[in-house]
Amino acid sequence: MSVNGAETAAFALDGASGRIIFDAPPVEGAAIKAGFLFETPVRFDSDRLDLSLDAFGAGRAIAAPLIEIIP
Repeated sequence: MSVNGAETAAFALDGASGRIIFDAPPVEGAAIKAGFLFETPVRFDSDRLDLSLDAFGAGRAIAAPLIEIIP
């Protein structure tokens, strides 16, 4: 999380309400930004993976279709 471009860890997250609680309130009009990591379980759409060898020791996957796994 950052406040006016300065990274800070002086906050807590209330998991029940989803609210962010700062140790000290930011100044009025401060730009508050947050980044998040999340994980989405997926599987390959097929049992085959098409590859292209572009040069010696270098290749790429033509396509790797994925399907989201919904629990």
